[in-house]
Amino acid sequence: MKKIFSIFATVMLMLSLAGGAFAAENDAMVRIVHASPDAPAVDVYVDGNAVVEGADFKAATDYMNLPAGDHKVEIYAAGTMGSEDPVISQDLTVEAGMAYTVAAANTLENLELVVAQDSMDVTEGMTKVRVGHLSPDAPTVDVGPVGGDALFSGAEFKAITDYKELDPGTYDLEIRTPEGDQVLDLSGTMLEENTVYSVFAINTADQLEVLVLKDYTMMPGSMPETGMGGAAAEQSSTTLPIVLATAVLGGAALIFVTRRKLQK
Repeated sequence: MKKIFSIFATVMLMLSLAGGAFAAENDAMVRIVHASPDAPAVDVYVDGNAVVEGADFKAATDYMNLPAGDHKVEIYAAGTMGSEDPVISQDLTVEAGMAYTVAAANTLENLELVVAQDSMDVTEGMTKVRVGHLSPDAPTVDVGPVGGDALFSGAEFKAITDYKELDPGTYDLEIRTPEGDQVLDLSGTMLEENTVYSVFAINTADQLEVLVLKDYTMMPGSMPETGMGGAAAEQSSTTLPIVLATAVLGGAALIFVTRRKLQK
């Protein structure tokens, strides 16, 4: 999987619409995730400007600046803009100073945008995490420690939970049905201090995996950084394929998406 996001298009969008590396007073920050398991690589246009090109399933951009207000988001199968209709054409409203994740989710036949507001704040010395259910045919699930009480309960498809602030550390988590049947083992999940995470369950139910994104990292004594590079939270399982989304520093939307099977 060697498709990359168009650096040129992204930088041009940021320069022309935002005028800086961080959101200005009247800007929001938006990242885009390809979460449709049977959709092809896609191009994404915002208000007629190409912001993502050739994004494969499980790809995620860094945050990009976008002026507050209403915008038209159109998603095309890669390379078909001008020759075919978009597979999604949907309005998106963003507020100044806010950050958002916009996921293209569901199956290709029913493709839609799932929009969530992201947190750019964490108590110093703590970690914060939320869970998103983006697997179109997976059942309602809970997420919590193996054999323990659920941290997140009753998450249905397209639900993105509120954040929970936790002590940093390594957690033996699992995704399970409300009846207690394990759906996916997430033992060895490491949550670092001063970091905010979004953990998205993606793919089909028989190939369920997680996409871990860092929403925010608080750097003591320096400016806050979003979309930080470096390894995302690691999970371990004998059969669990993990997608680690690593954002490039500096605001360009070049993302290397690594898929690994980790051993216990």
